[in-house]
Amino acid sequence: MTARFDAPDEGSNAEASTKATVLVVEDDISMRRSLTNLFQSVGLDVVAFGSAREMLQRTIPDVISCLVLDVRLPGLSGLDFQTELARLNIHIPIIFITGHGDIPMTVRAMKEGAVDFLSKPFRDQELLDAVVAATERDRKRREAQQTVANLQSLFETLSPREQAVMKLVAAGLMNKQVAAELGLAEITVKIYRGHAMKKMRARSLADLIRMTETLGVRTDRPEQTQV
Repeated sequence: MTARFDAPDEGSNAEASTKATVLVVEDDISMRRSLTNLFQSVGLDVVAFGSAREMLQRTIPDVISCLVLDVRLPGLSGLDFQTELARLNIHIPIIFITGHGDIPMTVRAMKEGAVDFLSKPFRDQELLDAVVAATERDRKRREAQQTVANLQSLFETLSPREQAVMKLVAAGLMNKQVAAELGLAEITVKIYRGHAMKKMRARSLADLIRMTETLGVRTDRPEQTQV
């Protein structure tokens, strides 16, 4: 089974859509309850699990979130769960907590992208600070993904010829050079370029270049493209 991430309801308000959720995977019941109470006391939503497998079998809200993960768990360990999430292309920021940590564990966790690695007993504020950093990282990741998705939607509204012109312009070619490359009249290139700028909502050439970089669009010279 694989964890599923559900998008928030369209009817939810802005506050609900930006409210962070902390996922907790901790096999010790008393510790799990303590963590849940701590996060709820500062207004965070909490979803708690007793094992990694339990989380993988549940549907998780697709909202700004982070994962507070114990290293030692029944079945799949916390470190192995981190690897599994990466394999499943689930990029949730992770804060490890453990009563049995060592330097190799910490190094492995941090190299694989963990936000923090806290040894028990830790101060409540120390964990809350780590959660703030983790949810902020997730917020920025989601914003970046949304920006790319929005630009991709706009890019797909361009005709093949407009896309070709956009790529060549972003590669640094002048209108005359683009015209020669595509076998068009220079005035036609200007028209296609104008259409591409308008559809992409680019205010300047610099904007257009940044958009191609964000999209990862290749700007080398394409083969001849039909209208």
